[in-house]
Parts: sequence; C-alpha cells; structure tokens
Amino acid sequence: MSSKGVLAGQKALVTGANSGIGKAVALALGKAGADVAVNYVVDEDAANAVVEEIRRAGVNAIALKADVSVESDVVAMFAQAIKQLGTIDILVANAGLQRDQAFDQMSLERWNTVIGVNLTGQFLCAREAVKEFIRRGVVPSVSCAAGKIICMSSVHQVIPWSGHANYATSKGGVKLLMESMAQELAPKRIRVNAIAPGAIRTPINRPAWNTEAALNALMTLIPYGRIGEPEDIARAAVWLASDDSDYVVGTTLFVDGGMTLYPGFSTGG
Repeated sequence: MSSKGVLAGQKALVTGANSGIGKAVALALGKAGADVAVNYVVDEDAANAVVEEIRRAGVNAIALKADVSVESDVVAMFAQAIKQLGTIDILVANAGLQRDQAFDQMSLERWNTVIGVNLTGQFLCAREAVKEFIRRGVVPSVSCAAGKIICMSSVHQVIPWSGHANYATSKGGVKLLMESMAQELAPKRIRVNAIAPGAIRTPINRPAWNTEAALNALMTLIPYGRIGEPEDIARAAVWLASDDSDYVVGTTLFVDGGMTLYPGFSTGG
C-alpha cells in the first residue's frame, strides 16, 4: 500500500460520525489515507468540524445529512457520496442511540426508534453499500476486497441488559445481520465484520463515567481496569477496513477490556 497509509486511495462512509465513536473512526480512517463521508443527522457544525479535521490529514472529506432509519435518506446519501467521492470501498455502520425504559413501561415509539436506527439503519446502509461494491467489483490496486462493511455492535449483543431491552435486542440483531451478510457476500469478495465495544467514554453513556462513584462502579465490570476510549475502537476499525485483515470474515471483534469475561464470576460467582 501507499506510504500515505494502509487505506490510501479508498473511500469510506461512516454513519453517526459527528461525535463519539463515529467521529474517532472517521478521523482514524482519514489518517490512514481514506477519503471520508461523515454522516450526521443533527449538529451540522460538529460534522463540518470533523470534515475539516480529516482534511488536515491531506485527504478529502464531506458531510452528509441523513437519518439512517429512513430509506429515502439513505439512498440519497449513498448517491451523493458516490457522486462526490467516486465510489465507496468501506462502510462503517456506526449510527446508534439509546431510549432506555423499564420493560413494562416501554412505549412502542421508544422500541421502534431504537430498532429503526440501530438495526434497520444498518440494513439500509449495508444494502446500498453492497450495491456499489458489486457494481464496481475488486480493484486490486486499491484493495483485495470489493468492499468492507464494519457493523458497530456492542457487548450487549451477548450480555442481557435490564432496562435496555430495545437496545440489547437491536444489537443482538446486528450480530446475526452481520453474520448472515458475511456468509452471503463473501463469495463476492465483500468482507463483513463487526466491532462490539464495551464501556467507552462517549456522550451516549456519560452518566456511567462522569463522576468518581460512577467510574468506580463501572470498573467492577471491566477486568482490565480502565474505561475504553473512542480511539480504541477507531484503531480496530482501521484494521478491519484494511487488507491486513483480508482473511477476517463474519467476525465480531470485542473491544471491551474483558467485560464479556463476566468478571462477577472471578471470585466464584
């Protein structure tokens, strides 16, 4: 690959990329040499700031507004990304949200909102990306694969989460969506994988880490003894998007400091 980075010459689209994990991933892909489409649904100024920071790495970047749960928005976003960047080689389906509520109180609106963004949104974005991957095919000078999809999941694809049934269900769905896509698309040289973050220091979970008491309680769930940073996820995304991981297909990479080791059992349960 070019000395400019392991993703030199590639074009990426990252959903929910104006803050948190998505922002860190978009910046890392840019530093690795990719041109990046930064998706957002609110806070255009934040998205434009991410675009400017990516451009300082010497690559191109654009901001694209779209609600990933709305089919027409997603179709238009991909059309615009392909028009401006030329193609898409990498999709990081990161956009996600929480609308927490006790199960017996959970409204259908809260359920549908979370499923719509976290699961249906990944389906819609992946479908449009795959259409472009198949149309273009493999370009050996760019990548061994016709395209790479990284689904942003969560440790809660395997850990039940009281009070968050909609969120955990969406991430359990992401797991099998990813694996089913990976199985179906691998013969077309399209690699689909997922990252499952644990506790990461982002705005979505601020109450879990922004006081000493909250952070200490959180540490009882993390054997490695520190909270994750968005950059921990970003480095994993760059690797999964690169040809360095060319034989990795249908895998969920847990980046969680050991949270899925069920640390409560370390003393016998």
